[in-house]
Amino acid sequence: MSEHSDGSRPLRHPGTEHLLRYFAYDHLPAHLQAVSKPCGDLAQELVAVLPDGPELSAGLRKLLEAKDCLVRAALDTTPEN
Repeated sequence: MSEHSDGSRPLRHPGTEHLLRYFAYDHLPAHLQAVSKPCGDLAQELVAVLPDGPELSAGLRKLLEAKDCLVRAALDTTPEN
């Protein structure tokens, strides 16, 4: 496996780590975080219990696609103040 920029070894397959980075939500406004966070949390939970492989990658890609759709839907809402 390849190394991180700090020289440490990744804990998961690079493909899994690559997909997980797209589930970050800290950069989003609060009303979008409320939609994105459950998907990110689910992705982390699934990676914690499932082995790396093509089915995990496919599942994460589909969850990412769903998350993206839901966040886009939330863009049409007014944030709660």
